[in-house]
Amino acid sequence: MALRLALIAHDLKKDELVAFAARHAAFLSGCELVATGTTGARILEACPQLSVRRLKSGPLGGDQQIGALIADGAIDAMIFFVDPLTPLPHDVDVKALMRLAIVYDIAMALNPATAEVLVAAHGSDAARQP
Repeated sequence: MALRLALIAHDLKKDELVAFAARHAAFLSGCELVATGTTGARILEACPQLSVRRLKSGPLGGDQQIGALIADGAIDAMIFFVDPLTPLPHDVDVKALMRLAIVYDIAMALNPATAEVLVAAHGSDAARQP
C-alpha cells in the first residue's frame, strides 16, 4: 500500500517544501499525495511527474480538509513546513493539524530535518543521497 502523504507549507516555507519535493521526487512518486492548493500547485510546477491531489488553499479551508482526511484515516503521514518567523494568521490551523496528527498517531514532519527522517524511515534511496 502506498504511503498516503499530506504536503503543506505556509508562507515563506513554500520554497523549502518545493525543493524538498524535487530532491525526493522518486520517493514521492510512489506515494498518494495530497496538498493544500498553492503548495500543491508549486510542487506540480516543479515536479510535473508527480500526481498531487490539490485541495483548497490553506487559509480558505485546505488545512481543515487535510485535518478531515487525517480524522477519516485517509492520511498516513504529514509534512507540514510551518513558518515560525511570520505573523501568526495560520496559528490556529497549525495547532489544529498538529493536534489531529497526534490524536490519530500519524507521522508528522514540521521542518526539513524531520521530513528527511520520515523519508528515510520509509526506505527511500533518494533520502540517503546528499
